[in-house]
Amino acid sequence: QVQLVESGGGLVQPGGSLRLSCAASGGIRSIYAMTWYRQAPEKQRELVATITSGGSTNYADSVKGRFTISRDNAENTVYLQMNSLKPEDTAVYYCYAGGIISNDGLGPIGDYWGQGTQVTVSS
Repeated sequence: QVQLVESGGGLVQPGGSLRLSCAASGGIRSIYAMTWYRQAPEKQRELVATITSGGSTNYADSVKGRFTISRDNAENTVYLQMNSLKPEDTAVYYCYAGGIISNDGLGPIGDYWGQGTQVTVSS
């Protein structure tokens, strides 16, 4: 069973930095796209950044120049380095993996979400 486990959230002051990690496990050979979403209270979930297995990236306009997404394909792990954090970045951050190929060569076997990690930017 595929699982995504996020870590790295917490409380940080405005202007500070955090690094989120998301490790995927469960018989995975490869993952095409790994994406970070976030959802603030009473708002819809929104895409923050995405990265393909080939390294192509895409960012929400609101985080361009401040956030950097990266991944380790061998470890099926994606990272989100968040700098110059603002109070409006406060949200639960979710990891998403799509286009998963299993060790048996089957797939894509579905899309999966992590449980979310809270990021709070406040003084």
